Amino acid sequence: MAENSAVPSGLEGVKHIIAVASGKGGVGKSTTTVNLALAMAKAGHRVGILDADIYGPSQGLLLGFGGDTRPKVRDEKFFIPPVAHGIKVMSMAFLTTKETPMAWRGPMATGALMQILTQTDWEELDYLFVDMPPGTGDIQLTMSQKVPLSGAVIVTTPQDIALLDARRGVEMFRKVNIPVLGVVENMSTHICSNCGHAEAIFGEEGGKALSEEYAVEELGKLPLSMSIRKQADIGLPTVISEPDSDITETYLSIARKLDATLANNSEQFSMPTIGMSDD
Repeated sequence: MAENSAVPSGLEGVKHIIAVASGKGGVGKSTTTVNLALAMAKAGHRVGILDADIYGPSQGLLLGFGGDTRPKVRDEKFFIPPVAHGIKVMSMAFLTTKETPMAWRGPMATGALMQILTQTDWEELDYLFVDMPPGTGDIQLTMSQKVPLSGAVIVTTPQDIALLDARRGVEMFRKVNIPVLGVVENMSTHICSNCGHAEAIFGEEGGKALSEEYAVEELGKLPLSMSIRKQADIGLPTVISEPDSDITETYLSIARKLDATLANNSEQFSMPTIGMSDD
């Protein structure tokens, strides 16, 4: 993260903040976020995750935290983020119960997000991955306006409807001058567990087409895999459960590409000014 006088309190020690976003839900954005974060940590970086999906936080489950997990508090002001597999994590799930409905209007949700972001003691981090909620609403705009994002990663499936929504996500980040670092195509192919046959049940090369359309990198393609889902559900994502698998190597490859892109990016960051128009 480039030096900036407007860096919010609590984020001074964070080098890069990466938003992981999608145009719609159900494309595997949260699973991609956690595995990318674990891959980056495996490469030796200091990593954190902010679960910015206020209405449907899932990082607590994905990293194996119990429902009663609560952050410790320092100086009656700062949250000490819980740690799993060496990664610092902060989520609204740690401040509520699973039965608590987040029946909040936009300003309440964005206010809560900024509070847990800036009142968490992240200390020194190389990367803070932000698991964004789906869509292009209040939270996305607030993050883009008030947080010095190093860039965004767009997660999509090859399905036409997912690509349509992913385009909106790319356009939103472009309008607020946040660089799109690349596209991850999730659920690219289904591989039969019995015979090994691969079939592109959601379509083919959608992520590649999207990356070519916007001249951004296709960072990687992940299969539609039951093991990815099962491992995430028990709090042991693939990078931890199967460290030598092809799927883990794909996540590691994506992490290396992100690291190289940001290391080579010498442009100084300036906080964008958001303007509203009818187009």
